[in-house]
Amino acid sequence: MSHAIVFHRHGGPEVLQWEAHDPGSPGPGEVLLRNAAVGLNYIDVYHRTGLYPIKSLPAVPGMEGAGVVEAVGEGVQDLAPGDRVAYASLPLGAYAQRRRIPAQRLVRLPDDIAFEQAAAMMLQGMTARYLLKGCYPVKAGDTILIHAAAGGVGLLACQWARHLGATVIGTVGSPAKAELARSRGCQHAIDYTREDFVARVRALTGGRGVDVVYDSVGQATFMHSLDCLRPMGMLVAFGQSSGPVTAFDPGLLAAKGSLFLTRPTLMTYTAARDDLVAHARDLFEVVQSGAVRVEVRQTYPLAEAARAHRDLEGRRTTGSSILVVD
Repeated sequence: MSHAIVFHRHGGPEVLQWEAHDPGSPGPGEVLLRNAAVGLNYIDVYHRTGLYPIKSLPAVPGMEGAGVVEAVGEGVQDLAPGDRVAYASLPLGAYAQRRRIPAQRLVRLPDDIAFEQAAAMMLQGMTARYLLKGCYPVKAGDTILIHAAAGGVGLLACQWARHLGATVIGTVGSPAKAELARSRGCQHAIDYTREDFVARVRALTGGRGVDVVYDSVGQATFMHSLDCLRPMGMLVAFGQSSGPVTAFDPGLLAAKGSLFLTRPTLMTYTAARDDLVAHARDLFEVVQSGAVRVEVRQTYPLAEAARAHRDLEGRRTTGSSILVVD
């Protein structure tokens, strides 16, 4: 019997339970997938707590993984049993040994990318791709600010942005995280526990401000992020690890220099099949070329997902983390 992590109510990590779970046979357009590794992401916390509503409970969390196709449903022509695949998409259900998933949400995994590496990079890597190429097209000569630069998305985005020719400034929460971010392409790592990052950004840019801020922290950094931007710069608010941003007067964007603000999601940027494939292709290319290095920095057994969530929320992780499937 297959097992999965299931939660029957919203709450803390303790609601994540290891239970017997039969995914059933694949329906039309579906694939039965045997996961080899599953990605750990902060959006999993949002689903567990109910901050991001889900349709019904009980539910199996998780949006990212990699494994092998076991069976295909009626109408599936592009995949066959034995194919190596990866995904980072709704519907939920990744925290499972075996799961059903729409075939259109899967991409073929190149042979030279391991399951563990794929599970660590699909969601975070495709997020970095839409941040740097979709929300604001980063180019050589741009100066950007990335919050949580030593986190999963942060480390990938720092490397990718440097590859594109940008000057990368990042914020981190400790000297160790600053060193890690610098080793992955962040030229200026600011420890926000020791420095005023707004003042430092202004100093580094000669008072001009950065072209774009990528902010996954939310409440604690949002207003300060606006103060880091040049006139007509863009704030990309793509997460809220410190809590949701409170309501504010849009006139503030005008007062601070005709600023732009967007709140994007990976699901929107990869909703169309062609866009999903393009995001995955670009990610695979920069990883295979060596321009972006993906490291699994924390590994947990799938059955210990609750411990993984405690570490993630306690800021005890850096870079990418995965859940290994037995």
